Amino acid sequence: MKTLLSPILSINDFFATYAHALEGYDTKTMAFLYNSPCTMISDDTTTVFNDPSKLEGFFNVGAGFYRQFGIVHVRPQVWTKRDWTGKIMNVKVNWQYFDGLNAPVYDCDYQYVLKTDKHGQWKIILSVSLNEKERVDAWKKKAGL
Repeated sequence: MKTLLSPILSINDFFATYAHALEGYDTKTMAFLYNSPCTMISDDTTTVFNDPSKLEGFFNVGAGFYRQFGIVHVRPQVWTKRDWTGKIMNVKVNWQYFDGLNAPVYDCDYQYVLKTDKHGQWKIILSVSLNEKERVDAWKKKAGL
């Protein structure tokens, strides 16, 4: 008999899957991990994606950035998990990005709201970038890019 992981434990597996997709530039899997519709928020922008193919296109741009700057390893560090209702979870993640030699490139923080779908699988419905733009800009400046 298969034992199901508790939703709180499966969040770590969810973000490990996300990181693996990022490392493989697998934008289709990345988009699959999001609910449709979903919202992405930062200080400068708010974007709602109603179409998974448009979300995948958005991720293709990001994958191009990672390829261009040699980011090949991604590590999510789940800092907090707050179970709001049993089917809705708030998660804070620190994303750490590394080059091919495992040297740190930059890290950034995100807050996510995840909700289980009709199959009981977690999907991101809200993604909030807390500091990625600032961290990327600081890294580029330091690297002379």
